[in-house]
Amino acid sequence: MKSLADLEAIRKKTLESINVRKDQSGIRIVVGMATCGIAAGARPVLTALVDEVAKRSLKDVTVSQTGCIGMCRLEPIVEVLKPGEEKVTYVKVTPEMASRIIAEHVVNGKVVAEQTISVYEKNNQ
Repeated sequence: MKSLADLEAIRKKTLESINVRKDQSGIRIVVGMATCGIAAGARPVLTALVDEVAKRSLKDVTVSQTGCIGMCRLEPIVEVLKPGEEKVTYVKVTPEMASRIIAEHVVNGKVVAEQTISVYEKNNQ
């Protein structure tokens, strides 16, 4: 970096990449992959989600990972974010449940209610 113009070019490029992430269209599936999630079995859940999306050739679906979501006792946690809809948080997800989430929620639009955080917490108080 030799000038203020160089710095401005770097700033502009960075802001554009941030906006690309913000404006993502399609469905995003996020898996908590901090040490708590991994210890609870999040890695096989992530693999099951990726495999199911690939098997069904879903084009507008992105599976990604994040760090700690903040509810370690409920790991593995999967969040499904559909444009224009409220985020759905699934807890205590297994690889089998991951396949069901893809089939029922992502493909057919029906939330797997019994595995969502609100229903799980209500049933396990």
